[in-house]
Amino acid sequence: MLMVCYNPDMLNFTLRQLQVFEKVASHLNYSRAAEELYLSQPAVSMQIKQLEGHIGLPLFEQMGKKIFLTEAGRELFHYSRNIAQQLAEMEAVFDEMKGLEQGKLTLSVVNTANYFTPRLLAEFCRRHPNINVILQVANRAAVIKQLADNSTDLAIMGQPPDGLDISAESFMKNPLVVIAAPDHPLVKLKRIKLARLAQETFLSREPGSGTRSAMERVFAEHQIQPRISMEMETNEAIKQAVQAGMGLGILSLHSIELELETKRLAVLNVEHFPLLRHWFVAHRSNKRLSSAALAFKEFLLGEANKAIRPITKCTRK
Repeated sequence: MLMVCYNPDMLNFTLRQLQVFEKVASHLNYSRAAEELYLSQPAVSMQIKQLEGHIGLPLFEQMGKKIFLTEAGRELFHYSRNIAQQLAEMEAVFDEMKGLEQGKLTLSVVNTANYFTPRLLAEFCRRHPNINVILQVANRAAVIKQLADNSTDLAIMGQPPDGLDISAESFMKNPLVVIAAPDHPLVKLKRIKLARLAQETFLSREPGSGTRSAMERVFAEHQIQPRISMEMETNEAIKQAVQAGMGLGILSLHSIELELETKRLAVLNVEHFPLLRHWFVAHRSNKRLSSAALAFKEFLLGEANKAIRPITKCTRK
């Protein structure tokens, strides 16, 4: 007969300690975990030490200035994520019992989508003022990771990733255009051949971004090798550099609306442009959406185009 013995003290840790551990394990950084949890770094360290005391094993090891998960830490991270998911689903069920107006929505958006997402959220929250919205803005890779980790309800992004069990539906067009400083010589031309851009210098988003992938695809289809002089992780950096005359850029039309109105940027009339892409709302296929998440998804699919006014000024002066 097999007898299993366990130490009841080991299971005496709190959900709060588990939550703190999950944040530290996700970032491998005490400071970032403390910032997200609105705690001091010593408080986070104390929670981890207490958790290690209950388990009886070290969860992190430090090498230089970096920390890493131990074998026990990796095991606990696996279980803590599952527990967090179950608790989130339980909370969603209770929110549904209270009614839609008491719900919570965690939304992740890629950087470019943040130019219009606040306007969509403003209209949605006007209709549902008591819904608590948590907005996470990050690059494409980080948003994909949040989907993979099931740490977000919905994501707004460009082309959905391959290899993940994702449900995605398009809700709005996303035209990509070639931009230049207003005094750039190409601004005066009415019809620019794509091959002509091979002579120009481009400022581009980082490899892996949706905009960069679309740019590389259209040039590759026409056997053109663009000259990329600088890679930048934000659209704002690209816009500033283009305004300074450092080169051309390719960005979503949604991200340059203000610059077009103030004439700080111009859109070039290039053949095969605008590149017509779409914005998608995505979530894990097997995820049980809360009433709040389901309502926001239906809002996007049905009314996003009405809430975001069309951008018609996509030509030069």
